[in-house]
Amino acid sequence: MVGAEKDVSAGRGPSGVARRAIRTTLCACGAFYVCLYGLDRPVAATYALFAVVSMAALSRIPGTGGQRAAVLVRTLPAVWLLLTAGTFLAVRTWTAVAGMLVIGFAIAFVAAAGPRAAGAAPGLQLLYILPCFPPYAPDTLDQRLGGATFGLILLILAEKFVLPEPRGTTYRELAAGAAGTAARFAAELGRPPYTLPAAEVEAARKTGESLRPLHVEEAERPAGPGLRDRALAHTGLGARTLLGRLVILPPPPPGEPPHRTAQQLLETVGRTAAETGALLAGTGRATAEADALRRLREEVREAAARESQPVPEVRGRRRAALLEVADAAVAFATAAELAVRGRRAPLPPGTDSGRFWYAGRHAPRLWWHRLAAHAGPRSVHFQNAVRISLALAAARTLAGVESLPHGFWAMLAVLSLTRTTVSQTKATVRQALAGTLLGALLAAGVLALVGGHTTVYAVILPLVMLVAFTVGPVRGVGWAQGMFTLVVSFVFAQLAPVTWRLAGVRLMDVVIGSMVGVVFGLLAWPRGAQAELHRAVALLLAREAETVEATTAAVVAGRRDTDPDDRALQLALSLAESAYAQRQIEPRAPVAGAPDWQAAMITGHHVLWGSRRLLARAGPDLGPGNGERLGGRADGVAARMRGAAQRAATIPSADGSRDADAGAAAVEPAAGTGECGNAARVPEVVAPSEFFAAQAWLDSLTLDVERVLAPYRAPDPAGADSADSTGSTDSTGSTGAGAPRPPRSA
Repeated sequence: MVGAEKDVSAGRGPSGVARRAIRTTLCACGAFYVCLYGLDRPVAATYALFAVVSMAALSRIPGTGGQRAAVLVRTLPAVWLLLTAGTFLAVRTWTAVAGMLVIGFAIAFVAAAGPRAAGAAPGLQLLYILPCFPPYAPDTLDQRLGGATFGLILLILAEKFVLPEPRGTTYRELAAGAAGTAARFAAELGRPPYTLPAAEVEAARKTGESLRPLHVEEAERPAGPGLRDRALAHTGLGARTLLGRLVILPPPPPGEPPHRTAQQLLETVGRTAAETGALLAGTGRATAEADALRRLREEVREAAARESQPVPEVRGRRRAALLEVADAAVAFATAAELAVRGRRAPLPPGTDSGRFWYAGRHAPRLWWHRLAAHAGPRSVHFQNAVRISLALAAARTLAGVESLPHGFWAMLAVLSLTRTTVSQTKATVRQALAGTLLGALLAAGVLALVGGHTTVYAVILPLVMLVAFTVGPVRGVGWAQGMFTLVVSFVFAQLAPVTWRLAGVRLMDVVIGSMVGVVFGLLAWPRGAQAELHRAVALLLAREAETVEATTAAVVAGRRDTDPDDRALQLALSLAESAYAQRQIEPRAPVAGAPDWQAAMITGHHVLWGSRRLLARAGPDLGPGNGERLGGRADGVAARMRGAAQRAATIPSADGSRDADAGAAAVEPAAGTGECGNAARVPEVVAPSEFFAAQAWLDSLTLDVERVLAPYRAPDPAGADSADSTGSTDSTGSTGAGAPRPPRSA
């Protein structure tokens, strides 16, 4: 369809495109012919055909046919509402324009709810655009609704039963595989030499990478606002955190066997991971091992609190690291249970309600929190909605004031050709105009030769439509626009007598719509998500640094806080994730000098979780000596984060050049941190258990920041601008961390 971009995700490769084209052609032509020739209802025929084209070709709903059919069923009420609103708002140009501003914004903004909502939005926009043009005919509303419903029912059935695609690996299956890897690691770490070999460390890296959203088919990414999607995104993050904690677990002192309690804790972690994997894979339902790990974790913490203080460094560091592993395993198990059982899964006693704030919440409330988090000009979803609604309203104004024939084609051009960056929009428009010109010339020739013989158009329409929906997505927007020009010409030639001038009208409308798209692409955030991503990640890293300093200061002073106010960090995390998700779909020239975006977001989650855990158990005062050591350590980590923030805020040029001072500040180790390999090393000390718990958290954050900065040491232009070839959702993702009060992470 017009504006479709190349995509090799499930259902969008050449074979998937062919299947989609066959289903679209069968449903569109079938509904059109039944309504037009069988029932003699041209209005119903028009809406039946365009309903199918809107939701099957213009929309890009990810997933298999069954998954798309489910989305279409849920969107039917919205279709009826939009058709009704468009029909009645067409009474005046100003009401139609006002409706376009409000409704166009609302439909586009719902893309913040995840890939399925974003995929359906363009089709829903067209189903509002179509009835908001003259003639003002509310008496035909029943035919409009009936035709659109008939076409969509055929499409739902076709998606479900005609040429179904096999489903790819689900995110639950990937997380279950990661759980099995974690269980194997826990067993390995319980045997001499109590460390993981290099091959297992590499296996952990690959398993973690497989859970990054960009490595997962779009339909399987847990990016929605609902409880299960949030919990599943949380599950993936928990699995990656658990693997990372196991990899860096320090061994017991040389020549000494592991302490019995430590060995028991590690064994229980392994059993919990295996149990969680079975739950995710659907082969088990038990949670006994996770419950046992929760109890054992608390027993170890209580024993540490009763132990004579201070404790030696070797014992304190290993115990703190083991508790980090246990906490990651508990979080992984809790999130997995929420993902599998939904609202029926109660939070076990002692669970951090801030971390799992979404548990038990109903869908409308979760949707509201997702949308509210993006209701501002720093959100790329908000920016996109403003851009497209203004462009559509401008096109509708021109169509109404100038009385453009078939003016909705101009709006369709705006909808299908406007991109999130002005450079991308210009390139798309050039191709589209060339394709439309050639298509218009061919259509004019056919219309001149065939004249009013509608039977000829009826015979060739299915073939032309099949070619259009097969070739367009594969060969690009020029082919799509040219072939679609033929399709609409042959459709309207069957609805009313036409001449070759119809092709000229089509070309004029596409030119007008293209120019409107370029203008608003230039005026409204022309750089797309690039600038916003740099700004959002820089802000996120700065917020992380502030949280590290504040949390460490509270631990040093022994100030406990069971309900910290970390909304600023969560909002920064949400906006960074959404900007990162959009940046992945924007074409960009390879440049060097961008941080590992998702590593920055993973660090944000680790800062958030660790801060809450430490503040809930802070106390007593660590004393001046240990306080100074821990404060200096935190200052070093925070300085590294601020250096990374400074570098992230700088947008590199296409040749990869950057400010030398800024680059040095970001890459050179900050005072007090040391090199990566020695960052965790401090002089031998004895200290309270809280000291080592905070130190273990800071050690893990040091490694996280090293991952953020890694691309600066070995820039790779081929993978630049996303050193992470992966959210995020933990993006779009992600999107699963949250807070007990708004604003919450999307």
